[in-house]
Amino acid sequence: MSISGSIVTYLILWWMVLFMVLPWGITRVDPDQLLPGEDPASPAKGNMVKKLAATTVISFVLYGLVYFIITSGIVSLRPEV
Repeated sequence: MSISGSIVTYLILWWMVLFMVLPWGITRVDPDQLLPGEDPASPAKGNMVKKLAATTVISFVLYGLVYFIITSGIVSLRPEV
């Protein structure tokens, strides 16, 4: 796998995992604590730093699995001649 292919694969995995991790641990703000103009569905705490760190670690592990599968020949991305 080339360097550019590796980078693109990792970034695609990272974004997919980010969208899976975003809903983790979300609780809504109590209606009594809403500020004027604030959306009632807004999260109380975002914890984005933890979510970005979890996304990076999970993506790194998944990329390792994808890299192993591609380089071992289990799945070939090139047509057989």
